[in-house]
Amino acid sequence: QVQLEESGGGLVQAGGSLRLSCAASGRTFNNYAMGWFRQPPGKEREFVATISWNGGSTYYADSVKGRFTISRDNAKKAVYLQIDSLKPEDTAVYYCAAGIYGRRERTYDYWGQGTQVTVSS
Repeated sequence: QVQLEESGGGLVQAGGSLRLSCAASGRTFNNYAMGWFRQPPGKEREFVATISWNGGSTYYADSVKGRFTISRDNAKKAVYLQIDSLKPEDTAVYYCAAGIYGRRERTYDYWGQGTQVTVSS
């Protein structure tokens, strides 16, 4: 069992940066790939980025490549999403999830409650 809690969201101007954090509890964090997803207002949740259990592999949605960086610290049981060059279309609730490496929601077993990111133009 893994419990996840996101933090670091907020209101930021376009062009700014944020670093989202996801703290995990439970013994088996290191067994899981971690993913970040987001749900823009009025839209379905979508894949953002994923990182393998040891951090050796990462994969990003095309819309965020070059601006978003996913990382993890297994000793701290945490995963991070560095977001640079924010755009208004990045406004969404951001979720972290633990599961199998990839972009499909159904392969992730555990989810956090989400953190709101709002980008003003």
